[in-house]
Amino acid sequence: MTEASTVHEFPEKSGSASNRTARVLADRAAGEAYVASVCFKHGPPRLTGVELEFTVHHADDPARPLDPDLLATALGPHTPRTLRPDSPATPLPAGSPVSLEPGGQVEISAHPQATLRELDAVVSADLRHLGELLASRGLQLGESGIDAHRAPRRLLSTPRYAAMERRFAPIGPGGLTMMCSTAGLQVCLDAGEAEHHAARWAAAHAMGPPLLALFANSRVHAGRDTGYASARWLAVHDTEAIRTRTAGVSDDPAAEWAARMMDTPLMVLPREDRPWDAPEGLTFADWIEGRGSAALLPRPTSADLDYHLSTMFTPVRPQGYLEIRYLDAQPPGEWLAPTALVAALLARPSTVDKVRGLCAPVADRWTGAAGRGLADPELAAVAAALADLGCAELGSTGLSAESVTEISESVQGRAYRSRSEA
Repeated sequence: MTEASTVHEFPEKSGSASNRTARVLADRAAGEAYVASVCFKHGPPRLTGVELEFTVHHADDPARPLDPDLLATALGPHTPRTLRPDSPATPLPAGSPVSLEPGGQVEISAHPQATLRELDAVVSADLRHLGELLASRGLQLGESGIDAHRAPRRLLSTPRYAAMERRFAPIGPGGLTMMCSTAGLQVCLDAGEAEHHAARWAAAHAMGPPLLALFANSRVHAGRDTGYASARWLAVHDTEAIRTRTAGVSDDPAAEWAARMMDTPLMVLPREDRPWDAPEGLTFADWIEGRGSAALLPRPTSADLDYHLSTMFTPVRPQGYLEIRYLDAQPPGEWLAPTALVAALLARPSTVDKVRGLCAPVADRWTGAAGRGLADPELAAVAAALADLGCAELGSTGLSAESVTEISESVQGRAYRSRSEA
């Protein structure tokens, strides 16, 4: 949800937004072909990346409003240009770029690595440095998927976020909460070979409800017990259903996603001389074909379509790789376990098939997972089975034996303790 498309660069993927030449899209078919080509890229699954979001708080009083000037001073040269336009916006020492969400949540996007051991080294180094920078100004990272202490308040005054706030306001409070109070852990994996796309896509979705329940930690928001295991996830879905709903099982997910992108209304329309509010109900297909209010707009280009793709908040978002977005943010030192579990569960075709079989009974239980979490006995049982399956596959992720043991104890302990309580 960052200001520009958060394209997480998998270096081998030549279709990233940074190196594509924008061209005018002739018709809907051209738009669909473009989406399919850039969102689902072929190749063996080798790389794993992670994007970590955190709320930021005053260490001595987490409920005190965050001062954007203090945050910029703490981040120094790493401050994103959405907060300080003249900032050099340099990456953290191990290479992770820093971005900010509208409420001042900080995000680091680690470059993908060939093994989880290498990813752990990169992320740990950059998280340590980020923590030290914040601590020098009396700030600290939050430890859950939603701001447990403060009500949502937008700190970034960019055209995109202003337009989003206006768009979501008539729907209810979820939009502002999502923008300004939530933090997620996003695991990024190669899409895989073409013959395995559909199965990996289906498995990544099917395991969403039990994994959401397993790692849900965002029950308390703004000092109030919401009664929900993941108030973060419910806030995301209290925005626009077409932008957040789960994709269906499909033999051709690339074609289905491409068609959906054409039929999804624009959320914002970047313009230099006026607010970015998009014309009501204008889909990207309408824009390409010049229908309705689109007749007054310049013809859209592939760059415009890239931007449109960045406005989707689905549980799994195809970016040339799979961006798995349904996990609550974890405490800074606990991000590796859920990341490793997700990577292990999608590591091999045979494991993917087992995931789909295990999760079939609960594959559509998103609301229940966010509401009751592992208090739901069926979700708890599937989560425990996934924990066993994933932990048995951890040896293939490149982690040390010690890390495999620690992650297994953490994940299985969480799963079976909660199942017993349920």
